[in-house]
Amino acid sequence: MEKLDARIRNHDRDIERMCNHHFQGFVDSITELLKVRGEAQKLKSQVTETNQRLQNDGKELITSMEELKKCRVQQRNIANTIDKLTHCLPVLEMYSRLQEQMSAKRYYPALCTLEQLEQTCLPRAGQYRFCSIMAENIPKLRTHIRDTAMSQLRDFLESIRKHSDKIGQTAVKQVHNHTNRSRQRVCVSPMSLNNVRSFAEMDVHIVSGAQELVDFSPVYRCLHIYTVLGLRDVFENYYRKQRRKQARLVLQPHSNMHETLEGYRRYFNQIVGFFVVEDHVLHTTRGLVNRAYVEELWELALSKIVAALRTHSSYCDDPNLVLDLKNLMVLFADTLQGYGFPVSQLFDMLLEMREQYGEILLKRWNITFRQVLDQDNYSPIPVSTEEEYRHYTSQFPMQDPELEKLPFPKKLPFSEFVPKVYCQLKEFIYACLKYSEDLHLSSTEVDDMIRKSTNLLLTRTLSNCLQYAIKKKNVGLAELVQVIINTTHLEQSCHFLEEFISNITNVPPDTVNATKLYGTSTFKDARHAAEAEIYTNLNTKIDQFLQLADYDWMASPPAGGTLSASDYLIDLIAFLNSTFSVFTNLPGKVAQTACMSACKHISTSLMELLLNPEVRQISIGALHQLNADVKECESFARAGPVAGFQGDTLLLAFSDLRQLLDLFTQWDWSTYLVDYGKPTCKYLRVNPHISLALLEKMKETSRKNNVFAQFRKTDRDRQKLIDTIIKQLRNLITQQQA
Repeated sequence: MEKLDARIRNHDRDIERMCNHHFQGFVDSITELLKVRGEAQKLKSQVTETNQRLQNDGKELITSMEELKKCRVQQRNIANTIDKLTHCLPVLEMYSRLQEQMSAKRYYPALCTLEQLEQTCLPRAGQYRFCSIMAENIPKLRTHIRDTAMSQLRDFLESIRKHSDKIGQTAVKQVHNHTNRSRQRVCVSPMSLNNVRSFAEMDVHIVSGAQELVDFSPVYRCLHIYTVLGLRDVFENYYRKQRRKQARLVLQPHSNMHETLEGYRRYFNQIVGFFVVEDHVLHTTRGLVNRAYVEELWELALSKIVAALRTHSSYCDDPNLVLDLKNLMVLFADTLQGYGFPVSQLFDMLLEMREQYGEILLKRWNITFRQVLDQDNYSPIPVSTEEEYRHYTSQFPMQDPELEKLPFPKKLPFSEFVPKVYCQLKEFIYACLKYSEDLHLSSTEVDDMIRKSTNLLLTRTLSNCLQYAIKKKNVGLAELVQVIINTTHLEQSCHFLEEFISNITNVPPDTVNATKLYGTSTFKDARHAAEAEIYTNLNTKIDQFLQLADYDWMASPPAGGTLSASDYLIDLIAFLNSTFSVFTNLPGKVAQTACMSACKHISTSLMELLLNPEVRQISIGALHQLNADVKECESFARAGPVAGFQGDTLLLAFSDLRQLLDLFTQWDWSTYLVDYGKPTCKYLRVNPHISLALLEKMKETSRKNNVFAQFRKTDRDRQKLIDTIIKQLRNLITQQQA
């Protein structure tokens, strides 16, 4: 510490010396400083005054500068605001326009606005909250527009499904009206219409108004919307799929469609309406549907339509309904042909239905012919005035100068069913002609169809009806005679029918390929059947009389005098005389054949009575009675009940029986046995077997009736003679067989 204090004192002395050394300078400096202080005070005062003056003078400038600064900031902000608003206002305006379009349901412009808003306006506007909200809403708006457009499309599809009937009805009606106007304008007969241009070559604009019933804007709108959304393929597939489903529904007929024409009309109208819509969409949408798609739909429709018509028309048995259906199908085909759809299959179907229509007509005319035949009185038609005569000759072409010369009252040779059948034949031809109209067939084809149908009517229907009339149980000989007369006149009228067909079809009858009518053969067959039935009926009547025959096969020989014919045979001859008197109007050959057949049947039946196995014994007295009956038959044959026989031709029917009875009643066995086999034999037609059978029956009679024959020489000799003749006949038969 002492050292430290000593050091401190040393330093203090140094400091004091230094101060003493510089003190004068310090004093001088202080003096100078004191002099400067006064000047400094003056300067300070001057600076303060100057500063104050500057402050006072700069306040206005500072205020102006602040104001200028604020103005420039505002100006910059305004410029920035204008720039931002320039980008935002289009967004807002476009969004406002979008809202208006959405409210007005103008979805396609709304989609275009959305696209412009999203791709152009929003990127320029910047990152604002309202822009982000708008950007978030854009997908939702697109989805809403798409769903709304699809909803409208569904409503449209449902609407055209409901109204396709009315659309088709309008199109068909326009075609019908145009066709009628064309017919009136051309002024042609129905059979000349096949020379008119087909409907496909007519003015297609006649059907252009049918689609005006439908508002197609939902389709166009939805198509544009999906195109903008990039979903055109999705929309096209959906539309085609839905239309295919609707096509299947439209092509599905109602179960009871065949009951009324209205059912067919509704079915056709729906199909026409469907394809009218598709055709319009094809030509107005540029690719929504293409020609291949429509043709595919039409091919599907054709197969379904033809199958449905083939099924439902098969249930129909009313020719008027089939005819109306045919006219409806022609109108249906013409309408679709006007839109460019091929309809050849429909006309092929109409030709198929032509055969069914012909079958229905044949059934209808079968009933008509049977009614006519059942209601006929089978008597010649009496006419008492010229008016009545002309009435019948106008219905049936009859040319008989001799009958015209006769005074009234007189009778036509045929009965009522001749003019009625002839008129019904013409009605049938007219019915066939009605179906052939408007089928675009040539006159030759129509003529051929009518002739073939008429041939079926003649050879099948009318022929069966005539056979039915001939074979009825209650038909008598007079009726059969009248049937022959009637068929003869109908056969003669066949060439008039051919002329009638040629006149209505404008095809000459001598055309190379013209089908000939088979009426001649039909009526000939019916006449032959009637003739055969006359023979059968006559024989049946004869059998009824023969059933009354009551011969006493054990009768004794007549004591003397002439035996009279049996009562049943006298009645039979009287019946035959009255019957053959009716045959005067028959062709001579028929009457002669009937008379010869009757005589042969009588002869054969009497022979069968002799040879009946149940008749085991026959006496000579019974043979004498039978001989008297045969003489009565021969007397009837000689009297010539039917004109035209030469000589004793009719007697030949009884020659077998006559020679047999002469042989037994005259007991001329020696002549028979000696001359047998010679051409000049008196008993050439006597069969040894028959003779032997009769002798056996006579031998049995002699054995049982002559118990004491062995006691009478004559009876013994007769019995021996019979035995001898029997033995000789047996030898003769044996030689003949050898």
